[in-house]
Amino acid sequence: MNKINIKKFYNFLRYRRDFTRYSLKKARSYEILLFWLKSVMNRTQFLILSGMLVGITCGLAGVLLKELVHYIHYIITYKVHFERQILFYLLFPFLGIVITTLVVIFVFKGQDRKGIAAILYEIAQNSSIVSSVKMYSQIVQSAITVGLGGSAGLESPIAVTGAAIGSNFARTYKLDYRERTLLLAAGATAGIASAFNAPIAGMMFAFEILLTGVVFSDFIPLVVAAVCGSLVSKILLEEEVLFQFKTRNAFDYHNIPYYLALGILCGLYARYYVLIAKAMDHFFQNLKMSRIKKAMLGGAILSVLCVLYPPLFGEGYDTIKAITNGQMHDVMQNSLFRFIGYREWVVLVFVAVICLLKAFSASITIFSGGNGGNFAPSLFAGGSLGYVFALLCVQLGMTEVPTNNLVIVGMAGVMSGVLYAPLTAIFLIAESTSGYDLFIPLMVVSVISFSMAKWFSSVSPDLEKLADQGKIFTREHDRNLLSLLQILDLIDKDVQVIRRDASPEELAEVVRTGHRNMISVIDSGKRLAGIISLDDIRPLFFNPEAADLLEVESLMKVPAAVISDFDSVVSVVKKFDETGAWNLPVVKANGEFLGFISKSSVLNSYRQLLRAHSG
Repeated sequence: MNKINIKKFYNFLRYRRDFTRYSLKKARSYEILLFWLKSVMNRTQFLILSGMLVGITCGLAGVLLKELVHYIHYIITYKVHFERQILFYLLFPFLGIVITTLVVIFVFKGQDRKGIAAILYEIAQNSSIVSSVKMYSQIVQSAITVGLGGSAGLESPIAVTGAAIGSNFARTYKLDYRERTLLLAAGATAGIASAFNAPIAGMMFAFEILLTGVVFSDFIPLVVAAVCGSLVSKILLEEEVLFQFKTRNAFDYHNIPYYLALGILCGLYARYYVLIAKAMDHFFQNLKMSRIKKAMLGGAILSVLCVLYPPLFGEGYDTIKAITNGQMHDVMQNSLFRFIGYREWVVLVFVAVICLLKAFSASITIFSGGNGGNFAPSLFAGGSLGYVFALLCVQLGMTEVPTNNLVIVGMAGVMSGVLYAPLTAIFLIAESTSGYDLFIPLMVVSVISFSMAKWFSSVSPDLEKLADQGKIFTREHDRNLLSLLQILDLIDKDVQVIRRDASPEELAEVVRTGHRNMISVIDSGKRLAGIISLDDIRPLFFNPEAADLLEVESLMKVPAAVISDFDSVVSVVKKFDETGAWNLPVVKANGEFLGFISKSSVLNSYRQLLRAHSG
């Protein structure tokens, strides 16, 4: 036994010597160890080890971001004293968005692609390769934005950070596309699990959103990463930093009508939320201003909103916790509504307004230059909506209204409709509240809200533009694979070409020396004028009486369809299906002829991709 151990140790030392001597660049000691482990482990074992390491790293990144924002809040809340609260809310949200924009421009050179859409784009269009800068850029930007009061969430930046960590780990150890995608998803899973201390919700997030349209059979690394990320969060984060709600009512099936009505309200509100987000995105994109001026405008609007309604400051989780703990009076004492008095109708109006304004404040934060996501805003809005609905039921004279349950379940409902992720929302709230006995109302409200969102739009509005352009994967697996193909890679440029004014003799020479069934006719500017099929002119060559009919101008035909060099392969396949043609010409935007694409070349490339992405 000792001889075996000595031999293994000797092999490792020899591996280390060869690695450091012959590698292109010297690696760190732990990288040498991991490369050696990769050489002695099988694929499954190394993926499980990778999932564990990525999960711990991403868990630490999530904890770092949460603690950083919590510390910034502590500093500006308890260490910086303002004689008047209005100055506090006027200053910090404005600074958060403006400083974030300055950091993006001058530190990260304008690279500000953010949110879940950025991860999906990298999976579909960049072979799951995420820039190494995103391993820390999202932490810096979102910490500034949310820490200083930006009305957005930290979960999307944590997910992007985790995805970048997983992707770059896979690149370091020379893993292929499928394994790289798996570890990218594992990193995002661990990030979400650490943010909420909810490992199952992290996994559901990966399956529902990130891995949509990706075919793979490995899931153990996801489990390992989620558990590691959640454990790191549980061990290191303090209770008040975690997303935890302890107060709730026991489930009573007699309350099902409340949950059915709340599900409809959540679906309608989710639609309202995404429409406001699209409007704000469109507004800031079309402003004829510099990025700094947009940030200043957005920061100023957000600051005014926070002055009027302080619960809009930051993520808002503290407000929802206060509501579920029966501390609504304390929430209102920090706002201008304290001058009106604490009456039930005042509370109803106050919470209803902040619920409606949360869609504006979150969208302004994100689209004017801040960094954050829609996880926290949708949860905040859902909790507020549930509380408004409960108060309204009480005002209408209904008895035994499960107020806390409606707040908790409302969070899952709005999140389902905004993010198009019902399973993530269900398990997130169940794990965060230890409310597994609320599974039935959680499922009822989340499914109703999600179904209504799907009825309004089959694809999440956040992703709709990229999905229509074929730049991200959807549940249409054929379309996903076709979107990976590039037009320029499919063009056959070995073609027969003839001028439009060519003589019959020149046409005959092209036919005699050629080996293609199609001849392209071009004009003086090399633009496509038409095509000639050999099947159409072959009878004329063997008919002496028809020799004078061999005029290019009279023989050419307009092609059944023309492909542009900027078309997607999805649209190309549609043209093949509609025309029944086997070959179609490709032209540039100015009409210049490039070559032909055949249906067989598309099918062959599709089969190669299918083989590479299956398993």
